[in-house]
Amino acid sequence: LYLNSNKMEFDSKNILDNPKFGLPESFNYFSGKSEESLGPKDLKDFKFDFAPIADPSKFNDQVKASSGKEKEIMDVHKGTTTLAFRFQGGIIVAVDARASMGTYVSSDSVRKIIHINKFLLGTMAGGAADCQFWERVLGMQCKLYELKHGERPSVAAASRILTNIVYQYRGHGLSMGTMVAGWDKTGPKLFYVDDDGTRAEGDYFSVGSGSTYAYGVLDPGHKWDLTLDQAVDLGMRSIYHATHRDSASGGVVRVYHVHEKGWDVIHDAYDVNKLHYEYAEKKGLVGDGDELTQKLL
Repeated sequence: LYLNSNKMEFDSKNILDNPKFGLPESFNYFSGKSEESLGPKDLKDFKFDFAPIADPSKFNDQVKASSGKEKEIMDVHKGTTTLAFRFQGGIIVAVDARASMGTYVSSDSVRKIIHINKFLLGTMAGGAADCQFWERVLGMQCKLYELKHGERPSVAAASRILTNIVYQYRGHGLSMGTMVAGWDKTGPKLFYVDDDGTRAEGDYFSVGSGSTYAYGVLDPGHKWDLTLDQAVDLGMRSIYHATHRDSASGGVVRVYHVHEKGWDVIHDAYDVNKLHYEYAEKKGLVGDGDELTQKLL
C-alpha cells in the first residue's frame, strides 16, 4: 500500500490537536494497482463490533455487576513487570517475559518490548492483544507521519497519537498500561500512556503487578549520572526483585538501550533464575535460602 498525501483529511498545522488524529478514518489509502482498491481491508471502514446492546460503553460494567456466571468473563487475572528510566546515556527499558492467566503461567517468553521504529520503543502491560495491536497501529501512524512531513514524529507526538487512539475506546474494555520511549531532537523522552487516555511524561516509570517491587529498587538506585553498565544493572535488578516477589512476573529479563542513534538490545533473554544465583554469590551466599534458616536457628 502507498500513501496518497493529497487525500489527508486534516490540517497539518493542527495535526496533533485534531481529535481524529491517530484513528483509521484520518487517513485514506490507495493500492499500487488501482486507487481506492485495497487489500485485505480498507482502513477507512475499519471498526470493531460492539455488544448488541443500547450502550456498548456500559457493557463491561453491566457484566461485572451481574450475579451470573457471565461475570467471570470480565474477571481477568493478569500480571507483569515493565520499567523504563532516563539517564545521561539515554533510556533503559527492561521487562520480564511472563504471561499469566490467574495462577496458570501460559508463557515465560513473551516479548513485552514492541519495536515501533528504529528510534521508538513501546512496552506492554495489561492485555497482551490490546497492547500489541494498538502499538503496531502506532508504528503505522508514525510511518505515515514521516512520509507526509519528511521527518519522524517526536516522542511526545507519538505518545499523543497512542493517547488519542485509546481515548476513543475509553470504557470499552481495553486493558493497557504502556510506556513510549525514544530519542528525538530534544533528546531522550519517556511517556506513560494507559487505556483511560492518561498520558504523563517522566524520568522513570514501572508498570504492572510487580511494579511496586521494582520501584523498591528503582527509587533509591536511579540517578541521572549513571554509566551504561550501572543503568543496565539497575534495570535488571529491579526486574529480578519483582519476579522474585510477584508470581505473575518471571521468565527472562529483556533490556534495551535507547540512545541518539536508535536503540540496541543489551540482553535479549537473561534468565531470572540465573540472576538469582549470581546475586546470591556476590553476597557470599548459595541462594537456596538455607543461609537464612541457619541464622534463624
